[in-house]
Amino acid sequence: MELTTVTDREAVIHDGTRVFRLDNLDPSTQYQHGSVSFQTLPRLGSRLCTFATVNDVHFGETVCGYIKGDPIGPVFRTEPPQPPYPEVMNRGAVAEISAIAPEVVVAKGDLTSGGEAAEYERFMAVYGGSFGDRLLHVRGNHDAYHGAGFAAEPMQSRELRGARILLLDTTRPGHSNGTLSQQQLDWVEAQGQDATDPVLVFGHHHIWNPQVDPRSDTFFGLLPEASEALLSVVGRNPSLYGYFAGHTHRNRCQRIEQAPHAVFVEVASVKDFPGSWAEYRVCEQGILQVHHRIGTPDALAWSEKTRGMYAGTYGHYAFGRIEDRCFVIGGTPERQ
Repeated sequence: MELTTVTDREAVIHDGTRVFRLDNLDPSTQYQHGSVSFQTLPRLGSRLCTFATVNDVHFGETVCGYIKGDPIGPVFRTEPPQPPYPEVMNRGAVAEISAIAPEVVVAKGDLTSGGEAAEYERFMAVYGGSFGDRLLHVRGNHDAYHGAGFAAEPMQSRELRGARILLLDTTRPGHSNGTLSQQQLDWVEAQGQDATDPVLVFGHHHIWNPQVDPRSDTFFGLLPEASEALLSVVGRNPSLYGYFAGHTHRNRCQRIEQAPHAVFVEVASVKDFPGSWAEYRVCEQGILQVHHRIGTPDALAWSEKTRGMYAGTYGHYAFGRIEDRCFVIGGTPERQ
């Protein structure tokens, strides 16, 4: 059994494809359910708004279990007459996200598998058809490999009650890693300087952490120079509460000394284990990130099947700790 989700009032525990939902819990309280012990998060006052994010949805993908084209094994695919697994996983995510009635849905890249127009059309049919102008989306490396021009706006923003969302195109067409332009960095800084509410920055590529990551021009995420520049901007603007990425297909939350007030977050993929999407509850005294596993029966069966990818290492890598999945953003130090 494993704890998937915890908030100030609820918890979700998975035992394979069996799901246990615990509701009406008290905040900041220790609980035990079977072999799983956990503490609920603090209550942050009245909720002001809710939004959701997805990433690495990969419409058009037919096989998973490869890294740079090399099968490490096991490799998984869906066979006719079963629908393609990106359709299964994304329709499950859309159904669950629709149920929380979010003000905005942010898709943080890798909308497609190969950057093909037909794959992007499927993404827009599923997500645009469900959320309309509530959808904000941006490219990932899979979308930009061939210089595809869709979802290529360098900067986007959306004002919500209690928060401002910024979305950046971090891609380098033809490359798997990412960067930021000076124009983007200046824009983020200006947004942080004039904000009266928390500002959350989203993009596809994850940050390079100078405390733990070797410096390299081949770093898989945001290149070191771009990461250092973003850390500098965030560090001198306390209204910038964090940077939220995808790309790595794992759940991880880091705090970095150059911007100690902020969080630097990665959320696991929709398309395979653990089959993730994230909910953000903007409240009077802080923001909760709430990780969800897609729980429709066919999606859960697929995500459990793919847990064993990459010689059995993927489950531990992708799932992360509960502190990487569900946590307080901002608020007072004792609430974080």
